[in-house]
Amino acid sequence: MKALIIAGVTSGVGKTTVATGLMGVLAGQKLRVQPFKTGPDYIDTSYHTWVTGNPSRNLDTWMLSHKAVIELFNRAMSGKDIGVIEGVMGLFDGHSATSDTASTAELAKLLNVPVILVVDSRNAARSLAAVVKGCRDFDPGLTFGGVILNGIGSETHYQICQDAIEHYAGVRVLGYLPRRESLMLPERHLGLVPTVEGPVSAEFRSTLLDQCAATLDIKNILQIAEQAAPPTVLPELFPVQPQPLEVRIGVARDRAFSFYYQDSLDLLEAWGAEIVCFSPLTDFRLPPDVNGLYIGGGFPEMYAAELAANESLKKDVKLAVERGIPVYAECGGLMYLGQSIRDFDGRVHLMSGVLPLESRIDNPKLTMGYRTVHALHDGPLLQQGQTARGHEFHWSNCSRVSVASAAYDVEEKGGGLEGFQVAKVLASYIHLHLGTVPPMARRFVKTCACFKENRRQ
Repeated sequence: MKALIIAGVTSGVGKTTVATGLMGVLAGQKLRVQPFKTGPDYIDTSYHTWVTGNPSRNLDTWMLSHKAVIELFNRAMSGKDIGVIEGVMGLFDGHSATSDTASTAELAKLLNVPVILVVDSRNAARSLAAVVKGCRDFDPGLTFGGVILNGIGSETHYQICQDAIEHYAGVRVLGYLPRRESLMLPERHLGLVPTVEGPVSAEFRSTLLDQCAATLDIKNILQIAEQAAPPTVLPELFPVQPQPLEVRIGVARDRAFSFYYQDSLDLLEAWGAEIVCFSPLTDFRLPPDVNGLYIGGGFPEMYAAELAANESLKKDVKLAVERGIPVYAECGGLMYLGQSIRDFDGRVHLMSGVLPLESRIDNPKLTMGYRTVHALHDGPLLQQGQTARGHEFHWSNCSRVSVASAAYDVEEKGGGLEGFQVAKVLASYIHLHLGTVPPMARRFVKTCACFKENRRQ
């Protein structure tokens, strides 16, 4: 099996650009490329999928058990020629200051795959050797395959950097990307703009892939990927035998709602769900005969006026909830189920009105981090008292949660209440990977099946 990790010295060094370009070049060589992202990111994965045609998958060693990460990795690699994993933040950054928990380094060692380090070269030359040597020596358990330099100013600049790094750090330099604005990906308040919103042109893709093909050492990168030797585990998340189709679950997917872990959707399908996509922006009705709804995260604040204008879909959602349909909503989905969204300019847009909350982003405040939640009630995903790990990342905020309707008690917030659970609706700012607690996907499918059966009676 061929696999490697594209890591960064820090955030912002260009590892998404490098990883995306490399994936695209390999896919252009007719290789079956399986993309991955370290950690809980949804946006970088959209670029991976854009250039490879294969859904990118998240590998998070904090939210998921190590066995689950290995299972998901090996399952995704079935029938693929090479796996390319983009790291998160800096190589050693994670959940702890004194351990490698939830870091790219931890994932590299868990999967036993080599690391290629992306280094920002814009304001240094010989000094980069010290940076690379420090990263190489910091954790002897890592397999260092090489370095890619980003932001190179000239051939002379590249030669100096390469000579210094290979001489002092003993690490091979595997090429570079030049310092050009035309190679920079579009950004917004949560980072890069998802490709589903269409900000990246075919011309940019061609420019990036041509540049990577010209200045990255693809031959040696492929040889380095051959060093990968991932472990194997017995499956625990997916059923051993195919399950019968039991329910249809409507999943909101459009420009406003695009944040989903691909493995969560695969788990729902594996346990008996047919995934039926719909758009809260453009569809006037919910898909026929759906027995559950999953409204993920995204950027509803950017499309609040359009969402508010689609009165028929909002009414359909509210009516379905009144009839008892199970609903799971995360972050942007939570906002859509509320009474209203106040946008960046202070304008109020009416949403579906399912939940007693108002959200706003006219006074943005960043909330970000891993979360450990304890379910306060039996719900569509968890039983009362069950614990799950998730991730929170948003600039908006919503009205205070009441004790009666709260979904979770959150450890990291000092026991603070979070989310809403009303009837069969579970909605929260916290994103959960359905592989975090193995029975979650199966429980949601069964809850939807119960609704289906009750509707027949």
